[in-house]
Amino acid sequence: MSNKLTTLNLYLEPADTRRLISLCGPFDDNIKQLERRIGVEISYRDNHFQIVGQARNCLIVNNLLKTLYIETQAIKGSTPDLEPDAVHLAIQEAVALEAEAPRDEKELYIKTKRGVIKPRTPNQSDYVANIVRHDITFGVGPAGTGKTYLAVAAAVDALEHQEVRRILLTRPAVEAGEKLGFLPGDLSQKVDPYLRPLYDALFEMLGFEKVERLIERNIIEVAPLAYMRGRTLNDAFIILDESQNTTVEQMKMFLTRIGFNSRAVITGDITQIDLPKSQKSGLRHAIEVLREVDEVSFNFFQAKDVVRHPVVARIVEAYEEHDQRTQMAKAKKDSQYKLQGTPENEH
Repeated sequence: MSNKLTTLNLYLEPADTRRLISLCGPFDDNIKQLERRIGVEISYRDNHFQIVGQARNCLIVNNLLKTLYIETQAIKGSTPDLEPDAVHLAIQEAVALEAEAPRDEKELYIKTKRGVIKPRTPNQSDYVANIVRHDITFGVGPAGTGKTYLAVAAAVDALEHQEVRRILLTRPAVEAGEKLGFLPGDLSQKVDPYLRPLYDALFEMLGFEKVERLIERNIIEVAPLAYMRGRTLNDAFIILDESQNTTVEQMKMFLTRIGFNSRAVITGDITQIDLPKSQKSGLRHAIEVLREVDEVSFNFFQAKDVVRHPVVARIVEAYEEHDQRTQMAKAKKDSQYKLQGTPENEH
């Protein structure tokens, strides 16, 4: 690849001072993020932007500036700046699309009444496509990769297109390494904290009032996993979140609840299991048992799929590298014991 620098000139039309300020962000933070992440230099005066860097990078930034400028048109209110996370997501999407071959556009969009939700990475695109094609879809990977959010979006899309009659959201009520003790209130108030991420996604896509109406009519049901036992769920879109905290028995129970014209999405992160050490994760077991079942798809996300703050991806990578080093050190130690013919438990 040539390292020759290219200069690209861009004029953003129509020239709108408010939108240009929003695009650049406070103290040009958005411009600096583009420069740092893509590896270019950007200078501007009014609506004239000059981009200097490798030709490929200049073209990426040129397209990003056009896309982000279009987004500023919808920004209103007392804080009109284009948010840094919107810039981060746009960069991540642009870089991923640059690296991938063209895909079927129909599978890359989920329409809700609040707008169009697009997968941001190739793995997310495969995930959404598998949700459409398969009866049961597993989304496995670290936090921040959009597993739950995209599953809820697909459920809302299926409901609004009358492909299903209801949405059922569930997760095991397992405390994340903390003993919370007695929780006050009725049953709904006790389990709400565990189900809050699911509520948040629904509120964002449908609005608070509509979600409340649908819950009152039992079209949307949010419940702890224990309430699934003994039920058969027909014409439903079912999401099991935080499935790494299910036991083997709970996972089997959940999977056998699925009825006719129903789809299920199971999400989880096998690196964040909160079960007692003596219990095997139902998610881990399901990956081993169901790999060869045609109607079931598995989607494994990586640190590069994280769509939160860039530092989250680096944190995930750091933990993965640490785990690999620990496993390698343990394997080396075990092999030394075997060569010496000395039982490990004597040391």
